[in-house]
Amino acid sequence: MSGSLLFVGHTGECSGAEKVMLTLVDVALAQGRRVVVACPGGPLAEALPAGCVHVRLPRLGMWGQTGLGRIVGLAGLPVRWLTGALRLRRVLAVERPRVVCNSLFALPSLRLAVAGTSHRTHARWLVHDTLSSRKQRLVARWGRAAVAGAVAVSRASAIPVRECGYPVVVAPHGVPIPPSLSRSAPRADSTARVGILASVTEWKGHRVLLDAVAQVPDVRLDVAGTPFPGDEPFLDELRRRAEQPDLRGRVSFLGRVDPAEVFAVWDVTVSASTSPEAGPLVALEAMAHGVPVVGTDHGGTAEHLADGAGILVPPGDAKALAEALRLLVTEPGLRNELVITARRRVEEHHDIEVTLPAMVDALWGTSVTL
Repeated sequence: MSGSLLFVGHTGECSGAEKVMLTLVDVALAQGRRVVVACPGGPLAEALPAGCVHVRLPRLGMWGQTGLGRIVGLAGLPVRWLTGALRLRRVLAVERPRVVCNSLFALPSLRLAVAGTSHRTHARWLVHDTLSSRKQRLVARWGRAAVAGAVAVSRASAIPVRECGYPVVVAPHGVPIPPSLSRSAPRADSTARVGILASVTEWKGHRVLLDAVAQVPDVRLDVAGTPFPGDEPFLDELRRRAEQPDLRGRVSFLGRVDPAEVFAVWDVTVSASTSPEAGPLVALEAMAHGVPVVGTDHGGTAEHLADGAGILVPPGDAKALAEALRLLVTEPGLRNELVITARRRVEEHHDIEVTLPAMVDALWGTSVTL
């Protein structure tokens, strides 16, 4: 298989969107393609497989929660976008690749890079965001000239992108499905373990989850994941909250984990994001492993957990989240119903053996056989 592919990302971190991109890189390499990944340095670049060319970009998005870090990050965006564009333009001139833009905040650099060239006709934006803010919509509209169309990972993420003027197709996420379920309801004499597996950043809803667990005695919480650069003070805040009397001794911070290992011991997984996610992979992974999921009722999370595949609660509502956790850890019958329904949902709609070839075909028009 000939032809090169250029993947463009805005961050050097490695969360859900970047993990999807790494899977696509593996497929492209297996097809015999030359693969170039343009992204900042960091864990993502370190995870690139052998045979993949890395072009280092500046950070193309924001970082930091508040204060000087936020101001500096915002002020430097135009310069970083232009620097990224100059590096991308050199790659486009030499490689003449098909382009997959893997993130919203890489679109401005890509637009500047393709200005006056023919590369727009071959570029696709793989949408991992549900555009929920004015800032996101402005960036999406401005970046429209960079790409021929978009591939969204959920119906919820497709709607606002279509409203920004993009032709959009939907190619859902998929996950590997274990051959069987080994989970069972928690014993009556054991402390239930609730877990969140997410980047430790403010919009993922950790504050709400801690406040919810504080209302449910005899439940332990595992916080798995690491902070984005600039979010370290937020992790410190969560640690201080966990030391308050209503939570002391019941919260563990695990850092980076193997998802399969935590799903083997968690009784409930929570996706607590206060802003809508396009389609959280962690929810699908938990569903595939037989762990019931409580998620916030918006974006792709609502799609994943609809019709009895999980429990949905209003975003930012600690009381409702506490009630859902209490219900799941005390009602094994309900828990088992959710597990069965969720597993069926993943098997029918999110089996990576089916979804990955469909996504590849949508992005660069070549089906693959797995």
